[in-house]
Amino acid sequence: MNARLILLPGLAADETMWEAQCAALAEWEPLVTDVHMLGHETVEAMAAALLARHQGDLLLCGASMGGMIAMEAARQAPERIDGLALLGTTARPETPEMRQLRETAIELFGQGRAMEVIEANVAFAFHADQAHDAELVRSYLDFVQRAGAEQLIRQNRAVMCRPDARGHLSALSCPTLVMCGDSDQLTPPECSAEIAELVPGAELATVARCGHMLTMEQPAVVNAILKAWLERFAPGPEAAPA
Repeated sequence: MNARLILLPGLAADETMWEAQCAALAEWEPLVTDVHMLGHETVEAMAAALLARHQGDLLLCGASMGGMIAMEAARQAPERIDGLALLGTTARPETPEMRQLRETAIELFGQGRAMEVIEANVAFAFHADQAHDAELVRSYLDFVQRAGAEQLIRQNRAVMCRPDARGHLSALSCPTLVMCGDSDQLTPPECSAEIAELVPGAELATVARCGHMLTMEQPAVVNAILKAWLERFAPGPEAAPA
């Protein structure tokens, strides 16, 4: 396979959210990118940085904000994207309601009150079953806290100003997998269904008893779906190193 498998984390997330996938998909030699952490102010700039950093053909697997970056990269360079896996994400622009919630959160981040926001977000990020898993929640809180207030502010602003991806999805021709948790409160299943309807030939998979953080909440199920999708791409990327 000539395409490099790139895993794109969500807002404020790092390789922790892909830990189970990196192990399960080792034969495809996945690489977790941190382009969202490099100071770029927009989703468009993050996608451009991704394409500049990782040369050659790419398989992009993005979760949440990572999915937004993946869709934008496919718009900017469709000829370089061999496949897309979009997990718990949306192609829609920001709603006024979510914009107001993010503005309030940004104020609190600026006041050094990030933990108030991210601890309250646990109930929205996870299915009720997983929201009571102390180890899982601690892992989530740790990586968001590691990102820090500056990243939380900048990345939230980038998501608030994200482009409406729905206009270009029908032009995609690469194999596309769309996956979501059945109880995702942040990017509800209807958002994934919309993407799957717009992308020609897209596969839609819904993970039961799962919220927004599906790679961490239901890793065995997510890994099985991803592996089945990746079987069409021979393992062992030969792309030039990043």
